[in-house]
This record gives sequence, structure tokens and C-alpha cells, in this order.
Amino acid sequence: MAINRRQMLQLGTLIVGGWAASSVLKRTAPIGRDVTNPEALAAIFNDRGSPASGPPNASLGLAVFTDYRCPACRRAFPSMEEAILIDGDVRVIYKDWPIFGPPSERAAQVALASAQQGIYPAVHKQLMTDSRTISDSVLQNIVERAGGDWGRVDAYLKSHERQIMAQLRANGEQALALGLAGTPGYVAGAVLVAGAIDKTDFLRLFALARDSRKRYQTAPLLV
Repeated sequence: MAINRRQMLQLGTLIVGGWAASSVLKRTAPIGRDVTNPEALAAIFNDRGSPASGPPNASLGLAVFTDYRCPACRRAFPSMEEAILIDGDVRVIYKDWPIFGPPSERAAQVALASAQQGIYPAVHKQLMTDSRTISDSVLQNIVERAGGDWGRVDAYLKSHERQIMAQLRANGEQALALGLAGTPGYVAGAVLVAGAIDKTDFLRLFALARDSRKRYQTAPLLV
């Protein structure tokens, strides 16, 4: 049976209305879950061995558990960066958790070693956005593009191997204590989100985390 113009318009209205309703439901649905483990939060936000960026006196800390070869981590990274820029008052605590094999672990080791030159955030960003297969030559190029000295990174990797591996193990233990099954994971205040989210949901997370201070006065929020 042929559909006339009026029926087509009605059908189009129903489709648009359904899409709008689903969008509203998505934006109003709860995001993340409360972390009911104050000890785990304290271990994460009080860990001085983790690189960080953003205002030291920011009103909110965001711990980011990621792997440089994790597709979801890489997909969410630009949205996270944009949301942090919009908010302007978030300090990021980086938690390298290399679970995608030896290349991921090597990249995480190099990133942590680069922190000694103050270039970790730049190296982290390039590792999250570079499409090349991870190798030492690629890692050297990334470090140098970030303004670092590869020779110093390589020397630090050799002289501080135990400390770097201990930091990566600690990151993994902290992730598991939260109940994370993989990357990415984002902890803001006392709220945990597992999986990739978009800019709007990052902003929702920040707002919810700040509100969580009223409910979890003992939870560490700053670094």
C-alpha cells in the first residue's frame, strides 16, 4: 500500500521524536557509580609517583586509567581534553595501566621516564593520538617531538627500572581495587566511570563529582 505525503510526514515526526526522546534519556541517565572504598581513593589521589597536569590547587582531581593501545581510551581522549579545557579547574592524575601487551608496557615505561624532564603530558598526548605502531624508534620520535632528550629517557629507564615497574604495578592494583575490568577508567571525586564517554558526559562527571563532596566528606578530591 502506498504511503501518502501526510503519512510520510507523520512517520518522520515519530522518528525525530523518538530520536529526541532517546537523546534526552541518555543525557539524564545516571553516569558512573559511587566508589565506596575510601582506602582505594586515598591510594589513587595521594600517590605522588603519578604524573599530573592542570592547576595544583584545582577544585577537582581526575584519575585516568589508560593504555596507549586501547581503542576506547584513544577514542575518548580528545573528548576528555576538550571537557577539561571547558571546565578549567580539573587536575589530571595519569595512571598508566598497560594491559594490551609488551608494546603497551614499553610505551608506559617511556612515558613515565619522560616525566623526569617535565614532558609527560605532551608525551602522553602524542601516544594517545599517534597512529603508528609502537616501537623504540617511534617512541624516540615522540619524546623528541615533545621537546625531550631520548638519551636521558633511555638512561633513566635503565637506572630506575624497578621504580617504574613498581609504579605500573601499583596503578594496576589501584584499578583492580576499584573493580575495573579494563581500560579506560575515570575517577573524579568519589565517582567512577568505566569505558569511553563523550565530552558532555565528562562534564556531567565533573559536576557529579563535585556534588559527591557533600556525601563523601572524607573522600580525597584534590592532589
